[in-house]
Amino acid sequence: MPTTADIQATSHHQTHQRALSALSGMVHRGDQTVAARRYVSIAAAVAAVGGLLFGYDTGIIASALIFVTQTFSLSTAGQEWVAAALNIGAIFGALLSGPVSDRWGRRPAIMVAAAIFIVASLVCGLAPDVRTLIGARLWLGVAIGATTQIVPVYVAELAPAARRGGLVSLFQLVFSLGLLLAFFVGYELSGGAGSWRAMFMLGAIPALLLGVGMLFLPESPRWLLHHEREHHAVSILYKLRGHQDIVRQELDDVLRIGAATTAGEHRASLKPRWIRPALIAALGVAAFSQLSGPNVIVYYAPIILSQAGLGHSAALLTSVGVGVTSTITTAMGIALIDRVGRRRMMLWMLPVAALSLFVLGGVFLDPAPLTGVRLVLMVASLLGYIFFNFGSLSVAVWLIAAEVFPLFVRSKAMGMASATVWLSDTLVSLVTLSLVAALGTTGTFWLFGVINVAAFAFVWKYVPETAGTSLEQIEGALRSGTFYAGTFHTDTGHRTDTRPGD
Repeated sequence: MPTTADIQATSHHQTHQRALSALSGMVHRGDQTVAARRYVSIAAAVAAVGGLLFGYDTGIIASALIFVTQTFSLSTAGQEWVAAALNIGAIFGALLSGPVSDRWGRRPAIMVAAAIFIVASLVCGLAPDVRTLIGARLWLGVAIGATTQIVPVYVAELAPAARRGGLVSLFQLVFSLGLLLAFFVGYELSGGAGSWRAMFMLGAIPALLLGVGMLFLPESPRWLLHHEREHHAVSILYKLRGHQDIVRQELDDVLRIGAATTAGEHRASLKPRWIRPALIAALGVAAFSQLSGPNVIVYYAPIILSQAGLGHSAALLTSVGVGVTSTITTAMGIALIDRVGRRRMMLWMLPVAALSLFVLGGVFLDPAPLTGVRLVLMVASLLGYIFFNFGSLSVAVWLIAAEVFPLFVRSKAMGMASATVWLSDTLVSLVTLSLVAALGTTGTFWLFGVINVAAFAFVWKYVPETAGTSLEQIEGALRSGTFYAGTFHTDTGHRTDTRPGD
């Protein structure tokens, strides 16, 4: 009697043969790689609008919270809960969207998230009381948590290995553009106590763009292969790669790794020991991306700076500078991350981010209003921190989580990484103003500086370089036990030395 392994091997062989048969049966039009590159770029850019939802609603609370506080007479705890409601919803959205995208596909799951965001944005703007506002922001969080889980995985599964870093990181760039847009909208609409309503309702526009745009994008070919829809998968993969030989090689890699996945591994999910290095790397970077403090600036910069002696308008204008800086550094990160590498960028930039926070904290040692040199130093260190933190952890976080896990567990593991981001961000958003009250502005910034140093140590010890390697090569390294920091070996013998300073 055939064993389960025999049946599974036969099934994978048949899947492989059907995929190759579909490829050989296609009408080939020669080298279409230029058109394919354009198609991949367009698909990644449209999907990355999910980052605009994330960025806009993350940033708009920094401008709106001042006026929401006036409208509803919020206490410090009330302000923290309005800000944190989105994060709490995002934790659930990240965890629940994995099974949905595994069952129904990446593309439909993104479209559902966009629809939820549209409705929740409108309810936020019409909220008659703070409870309704918090409830609507919880649903906004569910939608945003889902996009942070699904979009990076979707783009990583569409992208070729050589371009994966830049294309997945478009999500973070559009997030930064969303922040910048939110800061400009907040600055322009800051004329009255009720202006926060329009700020929230405008968030429905990018969600509508995402939902409509996804109608014209393909499903992930790896998801289709995993669900034995070979003809559809091969057709999409050919559009994405543009050359028969490239498609055949990628099919061989995907299906070979799929054949190595046992039924027991599917049932065990994240339990196999060989997956643990990926879990440590992805979840650690996810946690430090928020615990290192970027959203302390995003959420509370206007309030903290106002308390330090700047007027509301000056504080909001400084927030616009934060948005511009985060956009520039993210664009730079996208240009460099596939050439310099994920690990090396973090190891080079995190020490400067920590130093910037130590300087920023020192500026606030003097309780006098910020003027002259101290004001210039405050702005320079604030923007310096944003530049070096956003250019390292913030650029790498979604990419690393989307690429280090094997296909059979990628969606679930990405959900865990995304939930870790949101859980860490929730913790930060809940305690920031309380930390400022307990430690002072100086102590708070110094605390986050120490956390940036800890993030550097974590990356040094646990995060290997994955630039230039296919998703299947990364999985092969995990299975063979060669996925470790310092030097990364793939299953094909490729070796990437990742020691900083090389």
